Amino acid sequence: MTPPPFHHPAFQGVFGAASRDITPPVGIHSRNWGAAAHDTAEGIHRPFGLKVLTVQEERDQSPFALISFDLGWWRSKIELAALSEAVVAAGVPAGHFFLSLTHTHSGPIFSPVLSEKPGGDLIAPYLKFLCSRLRESVEEALRNAQAGIWETTSGRCGIASNRDLPDPHADRLLVGWNPEQEADDTLLVGRISDLSGKCLATVVNYACHPTILDGKNRLLSPDFLGAMNEVVEREMQAPCLFLQGASGELAPREQYVGDPAVADRTGRALGHTAVGLFYGMLHPGQELVYSGAVESGAPLAMWTSQPRRHASTGIKAIEARLELALRADLPRADELRSTLASCQDRVERERIQRSLNKRELVGDGQSVTQTHHLWRFGDLLIVSVPDEVYSELQLALRREAGALPVFVATLASGSNGYLTPSQTFAAGGYAAVISPYAVGCFEQTVSFLQAELKKLL
Repeated sequence: MTPPPFHHPAFQGVFGAASRDITPPVGIHSRNWGAAAHDTAEGIHRPFGLKVLTVQEERDQSPFALISFDLGWWRSKIELAALSEAVVAAGVPAGHFFLSLTHTHSGPIFSPVLSEKPGGDLIAPYLKFLCSRLRESVEEALRNAQAGIWETTSGRCGIASNRDLPDPHADRLLVGWNPEQEADDTLLVGRISDLSGKCLATVVNYACHPTILDGKNRLLSPDFLGAMNEVVEREMQAPCLFLQGASGELAPREQYVGDPAVADRTGRALGHTAVGLFYGMLHPGQELVYSGAVESGAPLAMWTSQPRRHASTGIKAIEARLELALRADLPRADELRSTLASCQDRVERERIQRSLNKRELVGDGQSVTQTHHLWRFGDLLIVSVPDEVYSELQLALRREAGALPVFVATLASGSNGYLTPSQTFAAGGYAAVISPYAVGCFEQTVSFLQAELKKLL
């Protein structure tokens, strides 16, 4: 039997890409670590980026958009609503886009709910700046959209490690490298090219917490993703859109330092691994076809590169909503405000403030509804997930999809916090302790998304 042709999973359609520098002003409120002795940064380590990729089946059809910011957390619905409004105003319908965060822990606060904090007077102007930049970039991407092909491949990069370490002296999990546990280090990349083979954009999907720089660092930084972007964009000469995967329990082995050089070294490792995958791909729009045997001492199997005879088209989209129960012991907002008002300890005040922000996000009810986007572009699957989730979610979805690649974006268009497996509650894991969700919600979400994904297969 003649071997079938080999080609990368792909989608043939219309694509637009744009990027903007969204580096925040020095002095903006940027306290992300409870133990940090400072509330505002003293300088800039690397630029912060905004990346937009628009996708259409045909130029006259409604666009979809993947959008990524080098920012940390959603802290209220205010900033999400403002940024979403900018995307719709630029021409992408509601429900046809998601806004994902790369999740740096050394970035600015961009939520107006913390405007009373030191440097908080810069938050509202910065959010307005983000909205303006976002609308500009989406409009540019749609204006310059052209026919092309999105092709994917995958590999592995060893910087992600498991960060749930049993405390040798207490019945709890510490947040740091556990050398006894394996980590999902899958690296999924996409290359979008025009019909001439020129690269228009790249997508890098990897799950790893950007927590190399901790509270000792006094610079605004995208963490290791800054150097990763620099490497990929220099080599590919096109915007690189990073999607933070399901990294709830994944982080670099070496972290919690104040030295930006460590973040840069790690980012270059990820960037060069991604570039290696791009260079290992076939030329855009090509496939390998078995053309017979040549006798040359050894019998040689000849494979010839030629234009692929078929590239998948067609778009399917699902907007799926799931109601999740909140934990019964979650303090009410008024209780947290009272506790915050009487607390004098700097670290404890930060913890209470975060709990209050979380409670205000989910409300004082007993449940909350989360929205997920599941898209199929040709042979490619994309799933957006709000919240910070453990890697078993992306592993389960990829098992469900079989040979089709699944891009997973977390912290997408909102987040209420961690969504963790049931066993982490019994183990005393930090993510479970601060999660607003009841035990079992993680497993419920995984099963729900597997069932929704099946509808696209």
